[in-house]
Amino acid sequence: MKLREHEAKNVIKEYGIPVPAGFLIRTAAELPAHLDALGDKIVLKAQVDVGGRGKAGGILMADKTTAVKTAEELFRKEIKGLPVKEILAEQRLDIQHEYYLSITVDRSSKQPLILFTEEGGVDIEITAKENPGAIRRVIATPLMRDLPPFMLRELAGKAPKEIMPIINKLYRVFLEKDALLAEINPLVTTLQGVFAADAKIIVDDNALGRQGFTVNRDLTDREREAEKHGFSYVELNGAIGVIGNGAGLTMSTLDLIEFYGGKAANFLDVGGGAESERVMHAVRLVASVPTVKVIVVNLLGGITKCDEVAKGIIAAGISQKVIVRLAGTNEAEGRRLLTEKGYEMLPTMDLVVKKAVEVTK
Repeated sequence: MKLREHEAKNVIKEYGIPVPAGFLIRTAAELPAHLDALGDKIVLKAQVDVGGRGKAGGILMADKTTAVKTAEELFRKEIKGLPVKEILAEQRLDIQHEYYLSITVDRSSKQPLILFTEEGGVDIEITAKENPGAIRRVIATPLMRDLPPFMLRELAGKAPKEIMPIINKLYRVFLEKDALLAEINPLVTTLQGVFAADAKIIVDDNALGRQGFTVNRDLTDREREAEKHGFSYVELNGAIGVIGNGAGLTMSTLDLIEFYGGKAANFLDVGGGAESERVMHAVRLVASVPTVKVIVVNLLGGITKCDEVAKGIIAAGISQKVIVRLAGTNEAEGRRLLTEKGYEMLPTMDLVVKKAVEVTK
């Protein structure tokens, strides 16, 4: 789950990383009480669960005389479709230089990967693409609670030495907060010192309870519904709904859809031993996705019985076309039930996917 900027800054501040003076407000009327503490130059940042706020108009500059009016303007906005309900009002820093610092998980080594560059800011993705050599990389072992000095020197290069302890502190945040990403972009130098002008932390969903979170804000309503039923579910943006049993089979179905020029609307692994009611909930959930025109049900019957799957599909009673491939336990009975109700059941996943792609086109 991604923390909002003010939450991430509160975390790194606890670890001794300097952040600008700032206050969270929920109405523009709350701002005047904080203006003296923020100084003459102020930045107002919409706290919304979406990236690219700055380019979408979610970060506005102001001074003491215009701050309240600017906050009112920002509260009236929607940033990429999300209403602004909270604003982080901060002291605007006089920045001398911007750096980029992040820690994530290296997929190959399964260990923390630390990235640092002197070219921080909103266009870090361009730097990574056009000048990858400008980004220094170090892989650490999570058995180390602190980074050794030689590693900090290698990362920081010619950057001010005050940055090295900040790298180490962010590394400890990454480990102790069960993070998948801990990022400061930009990490800036000013005449008053080094500050985290922005911060991003993504906490591993599996560790939310340990970190004190009771709700995963990143989930959509359908993803929460899927979680309630114990489905492995991810929303995508295509027109073909996908239901499988087993992550490998379901992923293979998504790959085949892409291969034949289609776009999957979701990933849903219904799990093993699914009974008719469970299948019914899965089909209705996928059918509720507005973009879904057709649903592919691709299940192998081992502990899952094909006739139970067929009963669940029929009980769902959805309007979209459902194309089915079932193989295994009670396959003949499952085929009979579906055929009697007019459902299309094909012998291979290849044929099912081809047919689904044809329907969407």
